[in-house]
Amino acid sequence: MSNPSDLRYATSHEWAKLDGDIVTLGITKFAIEQLTEPTYLELKPVGTALTKGQPLGIIESVKSTSDIYSPVDGTIVERNELLLDDKATKRKADLTPVNDDPFGKGWMVKIKLAPGATLDHLLTAEQYEAQLASEGH
Repeated sequence: MSNPSDLRYATSHEWAKLDGDIVTLGITKFAIEQLTEPTYLELKPVGTALTKGQPLGIIESVKSTSDIYSPVDGTIVERNELLLDDKATKRKADLTPVNDDPFGKGWMVKIKLAPGATLDHLLTAEQYEAQLASEGH
């Protein structure tokens, strides 16, 4: 499994990329493989304050429903609207980017870090891959 080395990883299978004080967040390829074809995504609204470990949304597949956790303290400043249903325009969500490009176009939210928050507690790609191997994946 190839996880980008410029990202940090939570043990709950979210990835995080820091740019200044903004963290872009998504779920890993491994998480998607476990879900098997995500079909629905729900994310908390922009402006929601999050604490590390708090759910920021849910993702559903034919197989299961899973929480998506915030790996950092901060506030949601942007959501990837392409991944969400838009009831006003009756546009259905397109989760193809989550399946096909989870570390790029499949990002889910951007979080402005709370003062003093860092990504130091998250795993490097090497540490994350070692965690998966130790769990037999």
